[in-house]
Amino acid sequence: MQTVTTLHTDRFTMRPIRAEDAAALLPTLSDAEQCLYLTRPAFASEQELSDWLFDPAWPGKTWIAEVTSGEHAGQVAGRLTVHTAHQEGVEEIGYIICSDWQGKGTASECAAALIAHRFASGVRKMVAEVDTRNAASVHLLEKLGFAREAHFREHETTHIGMCDVYWYGLLKSDWEA
Repeated sequence: MQTVTTLHTDRFTMRPIRAEDAAALLPTLSDAEQCLYLTRPAFASEQELSDWLFDPAWPGKTWIAEVTSGEHAGQVAGRLTVHTAHQEGVEEIGYIICSDWQGKGTASECAAALIAHRFASGVRKMVAEVDTRNAASVHLLEKLGFAREAHFREHETTHIGMCDVYWYGLLKSDWEA
């Protein structure tokens, strides 16, 4: 796992992942409904989740969105990731928002901050792969300005079977426009 820069939004601090974050993420990531569109099924234990979160072979960067102030200060609201996709200068974004923070603008606020940071760091394009049935994620990507670049039919087998996948892209020049 690579080092990350702490980022700040109006409501969240996006910081490096810590060991105790597995416990905070487990209620969401152990729920089969919440994990429906992940490439793997829900996690059965905190140890299984921790092993996945801290896999030393994973080449990406992870941020934990933590509530900055108010009665929920310090609460983990989600996990966001980036990793190089296909070539230098192109990164794939990933996100999962804890169930208590879904539908409150958390994903768009934190993803926008992460995208701005990555473009400022020299990335030229952000991409995202999403199951075509994941309407919330499709909506988020389009709200953030991503363009659907491809529809791959029967592209990936996951724990729920064969899936169609949309591929989205966002160029730095489009983000700045």
